[in-house]
Amino acid sequence: MADKINPVDLRILKLLSKNSRLTYKELAELLGTTRQRISRRMNRLEQSGVILKYTVIPDYDALGYIHVVLGITLKPGADVDEAIEALKKEEHVKVIQRALGSHNLVIHVTGPKDMKELERIISEISKKVPAIDHMDVTFITETIKFETL
Repeated sequence: MADKINPVDLRILKLLSKNSRLTYKELAELLGTTRQRISRRMNRLEQSGVILKYTVIPDYDALGYIHVVLGITLKPGADVDEAIEALKKEEHVKVIQRALGSHNLVIHVTGPKDMKELERIISEISKKVPAIDHMDVTFITETIKFETL
């Protein structure tokens, strides 16, 4: 990005992380600026790749799904990129994150509330990554806060 991220950009991003449906007009009013300035800043943020995606955070329980986080530790020397490519193709894998610390990858999975079916899904996912040394499974029961900035 030719322009540096400025304080207005950060304020825009923080507001959008709380409600990505805000219009340019609403953002302008909240920030005390013009809709045209917001439009220019948004175009720059999108073009530069700072804003990757606008999305919805569903209530998985209300939809009849379970949200599970898998912490995956690969065997020493394993190819993380190879594991990522295998996981990208999995229908139930919704988020893939590289990580440092206890795990190499953190994977968010959604599946039905049927525990046998969920067990099958997790087993299938683990088979796609033969270099797994250890995998921790965490069931998300409620999302209290979800902000990106």
